[in-house]
Amino acid sequence: MLDIDLKEIVTVSMVLFAVIDIVGSIPIIVNLRAKVGHIESEKASIVAGAIMIVFLFVGEGLLNLIGIDVHSFAVAGSFVLFFLALEMILGIRIYRDEEPGSASIVPLAFPLIAGAGTMTTLLSLRSQFHTINIIIAILLNIILVYIVLKSSKKIENLLGENGLGVVRKTFGVILLAIAVKLFAANVKGLFV
Repeated sequence: MLDIDLKEIVTVSMVLFAVIDIVGSIPIIVNLRAKVGHIESEKASIVAGAIMIVFLFVGEGLLNLIGIDVHSFAVAGSFVLFFLALEMILGIRIYRDEEPGSASIVPLAFPLIAGAGTMTTLLSLRSQFHTINIIIAILLNIILVYIVLKSSKKIENLLGENGLGVVRKTFGVILLAIAVKLFAANVKGLFV
């Protein structure tokens, strides 16, 4: 029997929404669109959703195969989230990448949408919630990601430069808090 629970779906959806932070990523999306022209919203959304669902099922086994426990992965993911949050809050650029030819898969679907923080969060959620509820929450977030990607130009025009800055810094602080919480929850597991 399927253990579909609306409360679990809402909780997991909110956690994933905060970690994926597609609204806070609008400035990055706008910047990518300026660099490469067109962003394939459908392709980016489908690939990101597929990566998340596959990782939900094979992530822990894959980590075990290469000798990494979930706590180590979570702590590493917390550092990635921490530095992403610093970039958002301080307006600096820590992560440097070569100029992308197409932004739909890299860096949009991975690692922006389905990155280390999302993967770590999925593994953490799997230990607390039913898998079917996590999958539904992933699909709901992917639909939201698609809508935001499709309407990023309109959102940019609506918020303006200052509005985007405020959104980016606000979500940066939220992401920083998630990084600290993820680190605190998993660092003890490294020494057990």
